[in-house]
Amino acid sequence: MSKPPPIVAELGRAETPEETAARKAEFSKNYRASQSFRNLIAALIITLAVVAVVIFGVPRGEPASEREVDMVGIAADVESTMQSPVIVPDLGDFWRVNSAELQGGAVNVWKIALAPAAEDERGFITVAQGFDTDASWAPQMLGGTASTDTTRIGGLDWDVYAVAGKTDNNVSYAIGTQAGDDYILLYGARSADSTADLAESLSPQIRSISEAR
Repeated sequence: MSKPPPIVAELGRAETPEETAARKAEFSKNYRASQSFRNLIAALIITLAVVAVVIFGVPRGEPASEREVDMVGIAADVESTMQSPVIVPDLGDFWRVNSAELQGGAVNVWKIALAPAAEDERGFITVAQGFDTDASWAPQMLGGTASTDTTRIGGLDWDVYAVAGKTDNNVSYAIGTQAGDDYILLYGARSADSTADLAESLSPQIRSISEAR
């Protein structure tokens, strides 16, 4: 003899088959929902743990410092190679050296790229010493620009080049002067006054080169 279905207290009677099926379906739905929520929390915990390992567990070391260019040492090597004195700017507190190198070609060129050391200063000036050449070489460095004027700086006559908009490297101003057999060219993106200040500081060296050559 089969056992009669149990009385459900809330109903005061036995469940019908439909009610039993509905109750089991609701239970399964709630169980799956709770499992999904637990899985989501577990995934979040694992993700946070991985992020924490990446942030705190991976060694970073010290940030790389800017490479210091040994302009004086390089200049000494260039003098030895060229058997000729070269320009070595006095940087003071204002300038820093971005690069210094001897470039070969139809004219050998000693080039020093200078930029202001202060972060709030902008622009640059390249000091270029062309060996065994004259003012006719300068346009090759300035996109074909020829001298348009002259100016007197530090007791020397300098050629002035109106360069703005004629080169592809942001050069806006240039001046140059003869130093014995060599030609000294200053070009970049600094004001005429700033360029003249650098030119004046180089004047004693330019005179020495003129006397040596």
